[in-house]
Amino acid sequence: MARLKEQYVNEIAPALNKKFGYKSVMQIPKLDKVVINVACGEAKDNEKILEAVMKDLGQITGQKAVVCRAKKSVANFKLRQGTPIGCKVTLRGERMYEFVDRFFNIALPRVRDFRGINGNGFDGRGNFACGIKEQIIFPEIDFEKVDAVRGMDVCFVTTAKTDEEGKELLKALGAPFAENN
Repeated sequence: MARLKEQYVNEIAPALNKKFGYKSVMQIPKLDKVVINVACGEAKDNEKILEAVMKDLGQITGQKAVVCRAKKSVANFKLRQGTPIGCKVTLRGERMYEFVDRFFNIALPRVRDFRGINGNGFDGRGNFACGIKEQIIFPEIDFEKVDAVRGMDVCFVTTAKTDEEGKELLKALGAPFAENN
């Protein structure tokens, strides 16, 4: 069992239960899934870009990425319906906890001028999303082999009902939120 998952079961869940006073253990918020999304609009012109992005995502997460296609045609962007425009990975279970641990403790501290995550990324239902400007903060990515620096969105989907519960859960899992938020 992953270290973070074990810590959740033994320490984090009882602490959250004590703080919020749930009537049932099933009400204690937990991390449901983590979705990592990379959108690359230039992939409509060059298929190799999408392959490079999928390879990077595979190295970071340890799971094969799924291609995302355009849902509608947009003439202003020269985009046709069904054209590949990005890719995503949905992590659950052991891989999710392993990724969260590496993300909070290894990757984020490598960001230049890092002062913490902005706490305004909650959606009102306890889920949190943040963006990363470059994929090279992950130690799995070899800087020499990167063709272009790309950003990604990381969404933490929880079972929490409110933002306050979600923030407490992520803090307990090791999320370095900025002090002023």
